[in-house]
Amino acid sequence: MTVFGQILTVAGALVLLLAAVGLLRFGDVYMRASAVATATGGGITLVLVGAFLVSPGVADGLMVLLAVVLQLVTSAVGGVLLARSAVLTGHRFRPDTASTALAGPARNGDDPC
Repeated sequence: MTVFGQILTVAGALVLLLAAVGLLRFGDVYMRASAVATATGGGITLVLVGAFLVSPGVADGLMVLLAVVLQLVTSAVGGVLLARSAVLTGHRFRPDTASTALAGPARNGDDPC
């Protein structure tokens, strides 16, 4: 189990490294938010599960489970809120992005949300 735990930990670190590269390479805030939100959910989960497999225990298992659940929830919500705030503040999309699907109701108070 120790070797498998180490493999999972390294795999999670590589996922997080790729997310960091995505922050530098992607063209706008929307793609960056997507890369980071997706990668942190998977990467941190792999690192925590790998660390648990290296040193298992009941209390550690409960802490890992709680940390994974909280990470997945907050990562997804944070990514969506970041992208939504960018849209609401008028941050521009890349020119090759088809943003017509985001055209919503007019801003005159009759927003159904």
